Amino acid sequence: MVIEIYEGTLQEALKVLGSVPEFDPLLESDYYEGKIKDKVHIILLAKIEDKLVGCKVGYHKHKDGSLYSWLGGVLPEYRKLGVAKALADEMEVWALNNGYSKIRFKTLNRHKAMLAFSLKNGFDIFNVKPKDELENYRIELVKHLK
Repeated sequence: MVIEIYEGTLQEALKVLGSVPEFDPLLESDYYEGKIKDKVHIILLAKIEDKLVGCKVGYHKHKDGSLYSWLGGVLPEYRKLGVAKALADEMEVWALNNGYSKIRFKTLNRHKAMLAFSLKNGFDIFNVKPKDELENYRIELVKHLK
């Protein structure tokens, strides 16, 4: 099985995210377009045998030398095959090549698989923002790039 990673469009990424349960319901595409419009950004897509199976979108949000890894997901039937790792690795290469020294993102406490994946791949928790219920706490993570 070969995982092909390439730069694509936001519409392709949203097509993938529309089939990722954690993004149900998906917001209107105008919302997503507005977040990255006029900002340095990267949209990575993953294909296996010509099928879109994952994506990762990052953009310049903070003024601290970090790339904000904003959206990402892998179709449930393609998880645990290395797709998320391949996307994350490619984003790190892109970030380094474009002058970023770290990658930041946030997730919800209920996304345990994402937290485990991130910690295993060198991210550190640097902030927790309480919300209404424990499962909705925002967890902010950072990875310093080499």
